[in-house]
Amino acid sequence: MKFDNAEDIIQLTPLWEGERFLNGRPKVSDDVLRRMRRITLEEAWGPLWNSGYKFQFEGDFKIIHPEQVMVGRAVTSVLLPHRPDLHHTLLNYGHEQENRKGFFNQWIIDCLEEDDVAVVDMFDKVYKGTFVGGNLSTAISARTKRGGAVIWGGIRDNQQVVKIEGINVYYRGSDPTAIEDVTMVGMNVPCRIGRAVCLPGDVVLGTPSGVIFIPPHLAETTVELAEKSQVRDVFGFIRLNEGIYTTAQIDGMWTPALWQDFRDWFDTSNEAAEYRHLNWEHEIEEARLKESKGTNTSDVRL
Repeated sequence: MKFDNAEDIIQLTPLWEGERFLNGRPKVSDDVLRRMRRITLEEAWGPLWNSGYKFQFEGDFKIIHPEQVMVGRAVTSVLLPHRPDLHHTLLNYGHEQENRKGFFNQWIIDCLEEDDVAVVDMFDKVYKGTFVGGNLSTAISARTKRGGAVIWGGIRDNQQVVKIEGINVYYRGSDPTAIEDVTMVGMNVPCRIGRAVCLPGDVVLGTPSGVIFIPPHLAETTVELAEKSQVRDVFGFIRLNEGIYTTAQIDGMWTPALWQDFRDWFDTSNEAAEYRHLNWEHEIEEARLKESKGTNTSDVRL
């Protein structure tokens, strides 16, 4: 077996048709990441849920900077409890055949690039399961600039890590012990974080509510639908405060008349200026067809 193998990564992500890193990891555009930083977790969750991706969210974390949003491209790793024969075989292979330095967790940090997020499945190990401390978190900050880590396990040196700017860390618990008795069996392979599944190159969106992993081939569609949901909410809040519509009207399927009111607002309002790259013809035509067929419009949108 090989760590961080391009052929394996490409095989795992066949739906991605865009740019890739040298190791085959999907490289979602900087523009999509920039737009992703403005949306909420629920706005990203809806399009994924509707597309059948129902195991992308995990919320049971402690967070170093709970007030900060984290967005980046996933670099994944999977670790198991120590078994001597497996441990020595894989550690020696990495050192001798792939010229890697240090322990398994350092291999992950050493391969991070700008806007990456280390996503680590360490089987919820906290005692002797501290994947990063002050030094490695500083290295994450230096390499990723705006990224961070999602660790299904522990960290140490919290008082140092919390002072590091530019990154965030989601983790299960803290302990003063160093990492020990673990073996990495996969690097940039599928991993499980709680009840969520993450693949290399997924867009990681970390919020105060938790973390969602967005498949790269759905990232642009997800952010566009999220932006549409966001600006519709801006309009809805305004009209609800004005007493023009009921909550049932705003939360349900919109009629052509409501869509026209929205479009008039969207085209002229300062609140909508940053969303004017969005196109609404599909939604408006769908509303017209439903009205002409007398389709029930009481469904609540996600």
